[in-house]
Amino acid sequence: MELPLLTDIVIIFGLSVAVLLLFHFLRLPPVVGLLLTGILAGPHGFGLVGAVHEVEALAEIGVILLLFTIGIEFSFKKLIEIKKQALIGGSFQVGLTILAVYLVTRMTGLSPAEAIFYGFLISLSSTAIVLRLIQEKAEVDTPHGRTDLGILLFQDVVIVPMILVTPLLVGSQPEAGDSSLLLFVAKSVAIIGLILVAARYLMPWLLHQVARTRSKELFLLSVVTICFTIAWLTSYAGLSLALGAFIAGLIISESEYSHQALGNILPFRNVFTSFFFVSIGMLLDTGYLLSHPGIILIVSAGVLLLKAVIATGGAILLGLPLRSSILAGLAISQVGEFSFILSKTGLEHGLLASHYQLFLAVAVLTMAATPFIIVLAPRLADQILRLPVPVRLKTGLWPVSEQEPLPRLSQHLVIIGFGLNGRNLARAAKMINIPYVIIEMSPDTVKKEREKGEPIFYGDAVHEEVLRHAGIEDATVVVVAINDPAATRAITENVRRLTRKAHLIVRTRYLAEMQALYELGANEVIPEEFETSVEIFSRVLAKYLIPRDEIDTMVTQLRSDGYEMFRSMAEQSSLFSGSDLHLPDVEVSSMRIEQGSSMVGKSLADLELRKKFGVTVLAVRRGSQTFPNPEVDMPLYAEDVLYLMGSSEDLARISTLFGRSPEGPGCARPLRTE
Repeated sequence: MELPLLTDIVIIFGLSVAVLLLFHFLRLPPVVGLLLTGILAGPHGFGLVGAVHEVEALAEIGVILLLFTIGIEFSFKKLIEIKKQALIGGSFQVGLTILAVYLVTRMTGLSPAEAIFYGFLISLSSTAIVLRLIQEKAEVDTPHGRTDLGILLFQDVVIVPMILVTPLLVGSQPEAGDSSLLLFVAKSVAIIGLILVAARYLMPWLLHQVARTRSKELFLLSVVTICFTIAWLTSYAGLSLALGAFIAGLIISESEYSHQALGNILPFRNVFTSFFFVSIGMLLDTGYLLSHPGIILIVSAGVLLLKAVIATGGAILLGLPLRSSILAGLAISQVGEFSFILSKTGLEHGLLASHYQLFLAVAVLTMAATPFIIVLAPRLADQILRLPVPVRLKTGLWPVSEQEPLPRLSQHLVIIGFGLNGRNLARAAKMINIPYVIIEMSPDTVKKEREKGEPIFYGDAVHEEVLRHAGIEDATVVVVAINDPAATRAITENVRRLTRKAHLIVRTRYLAEMQALYELGANEVIPEEFETSVEIFSRVLAKYLIPRDEIDTMVTQLRSDGYEMFRSMAEQSSLFSGSDLHLPDVEVSSMRIEQGSSMVGKSLADLELRKKFGVTVLAVRRGSQTFPNPEVDMPLYAEDVLYLMGSSEDLARISTLFGRSPEGPGCARPLRTE
């Protein structure tokens, strides 16, 4: 029996593959390709797909899984860290956007109710598109990424009161019962409280029990069940499904099983989020688009500009430097997917009927433009910074001049970015008394660390003024350890322009960034994705008893070759021309001499271990002292630990000597085999 939905899914997948393959060769964003797929397959395109509502249901699952995975990669701790971005930045962006849209639309002749409702629609941005794009660019933990996330989370929450208020705009009274604001608040508080209690006491125990079964199927089903159950509960309370999914991800993120859960969910997320973008494209009426291109382009450009300016202002208000503020503002300048949900409420109450297709066209067009805007945002921000903008605006509302003066340093280390790598580097520098100074863009981190006595100050190292304040001209070493690839390139260029003598070390997440950073003046570029491989590689060689100096030589050559061995598929590398993974049958073992052993009181010369058993004594440990290459006349005592090298058979034979003598039979106690 033929399933209509299955036919439509095959059409969507087949068309998506063709369009995305073309977009790959043209180097265009995949999100735009999926939107185009929806336009082509939808009822206003070639009409290839009939089950539009079923596709929309699959799209809703995609949004749920997207927010769930973002929640897993986030945490409650990070959520608390962005509360200022959510409350201040989010309320500023939403409130000012509604006001600006109200004033503009009132001048076009719309009623006050319609003008406010259009403000609601335009104020919301696309959580799905923005978070996916900044996730792909590894910018979630950057200052502008955290700001975008905070504002988007505020928007996801504020859509609920918007839906409740919409009937009041046209004079309708909310129904008694579930629509009652008091009941809504009570239900929301009760369900969210239940979720938090379950997260604290039930989820860790449940996931532990599931993980003990070692069943991949059971683990996957459990994680999916948690995700959809919490999403359903929040939806039942009147909140959005996406917000519930994000909360579910946060709960999983606090457990030790978060990485396993994320790995299991990612393939499903990618499939279902594709349906979301396709479903958005299906809504667009191409006939209306072709007959009104001028008004659609003007309104779309106006929406993008208005939202970008307001969101940038919100980020500046939060204290971000101008460059980061511009990046944050441009990223959330589009109309969002929750606007489509809100638009249905507006249609029911007659607030959108005359301009619905215009709204759809503008929303889809701004969404399609978002990937290009995010790619071009760093260049645009750099161009704006070249304008005669006040220094205070460039460096943020907490300018360098207002902070406690740093001592004048020379031959010091400059650490740019105080994440995990920056913290470890500062800790090591402190241990060996290397003078250092830290540049960090998070005001909260700066405040907290300065109270601890760290030589840290707030600023965006993209700006020359900030680098000069850190004494960049007199620095011996500069380390760039931030997550923003575009900012990393700009900082590298500026550091090299200001100083030629400093040794510039740049950390990047991806190998593809290495060449560009070297060309900009970096002395060393360390890609995280290969340094882990180098560490594993060196430890493996050590287990095969390759000499330490040879391992160090190999690792040095690996790094100097730009990790060529890991990047190429060559069967043999010049690294190993003089190295042989020898001694595969040799083991190093440690054994303890027991009380009453026949070895007690005898020397190594007396025992003749190498002659009789083929075993060499490498070292003797006695209490807290270790004697490498012990003298042959050194007497041995009970509880001494001998480090021995030999074959596994020889070590097994000699182990009997370490136990008690025949008068007091015992057995040897091998401690460790390496």
